[in-house]
Amino acid sequence: MIIFRFYLQNKNESLLSPCYTNRRNGRDVMKAAVFEQYGAPEVVAIRDIETPVPKANEVLIKVHASTVSAADWRIRSLSVPRGYRLILRLAFGFFRPRKPVLGVEVAGEVIATGVDVTRFQPGDQVFALTGRRLGGHAEYCTLGETDAIAHKPINANYEQAACLAFGGTTALDFLRRLGDIHRGHKVLVNGASGAVGTAAVQLAKYFGADVTAVCSRANSDLVLSLGADRVIDYHCEDFTDNGETYDLILDAVGTAPWPRSKQSLSAQGRLLAVVADLADNWKALLVSRRRGRRLVTGVARESAEDLRFLARLMETGVFRPVIDRQYFIEQIVEAHGYVDAGHKRGNVVIVIQ
Repeated sequence: MIIFRFYLQNKNESLLSPCYTNRRNGRDVMKAAVFEQYGAPEVVAIRDIETPVPKANEVLIKVHASTVSAADWRIRSLSVPRGYRLILRLAFGFFRPRKPVLGVEVAGEVIATGVDVTRFQPGDQVFALTGRRLGGHAEYCTLGETDAIAHKPINANYEQAACLAFGGTTALDFLRRLGDIHRGHKVLVNGASGAVGTAAVQLAKYFGADVTAVCSRANSDLVLSLGADRVIDYHCEDFTDNGETYDLILDAVGTAPWPRSKQSLSAQGRLLAVVADLADNWKALLVSRRRGRRLVTGVARESAEDLRFLARLMETGVFRPVIDRQYFIEQIVEAHGYVDAGHKRGNVVIVIQ
């Protein structure tokens, strides 16, 4: 094992072994997928950029795998729900991206730690959510030790671990905190074959719910294998017209808004709108003041505790991430193009060597 040492009194000295980094003009550089303008997949290109240096409370991770998630697609293309485009530009750069390296989830190895870090050490295998930091589509990234980072499940490879974070924590937070899911609940997952949907089906079954999955016929075997009790092919049937009611409807794709879905809720049912436009969020505030059926929106929390929970479920065989395709980082444009098409099953993985 290579031993890393920080020389904080000399900030010009390289923090990394030459085995792990390239040196140009006296600086450590790494390979990253960079986008310098918003737009189609072709705006992303592979570049050499400066390797990040961890602060005193941060860890430096050698990234082995990441994903192209819905968050990456939305940020890159500005394909956000109605009313949020201006907000996204203000958050990530009005005219061009302030953070040009996408990637909200990573799995890799801690190779260096700041002087104040106590929870992790070099050699630890971890997975994490980078959140608004982004930066996962690169050979290295830094995260605070109290951020959403946890040790990788012992039975997961890096590609599987990278898929646990985004869809898993989103589904978990909406079902458990916002939905208050209980055993015996009737749950419908709309968009059951995506990253959030495949996680929601498994988690709802874990919490003891009866699960109906809405997806295309082509994905019915997949969601049944994840534990769904029944499948509705949205090409052939509209779940809002079948007379069934549900305690929770989790809409992972934004095609089941409140006006369409409210009559399919039980007397105290909740529509969990993972994808909601600005009007839906204002409507949720109004509806939440009423008794009975409710519309619930929000942003999923990112916590190390939730990552550890998902890791335990995977280690006990209760939860498994679904991988559709894997691409090397050099194929990043192709990966974005596939996600843009809107037909991915589960997760699209980026392998970073």
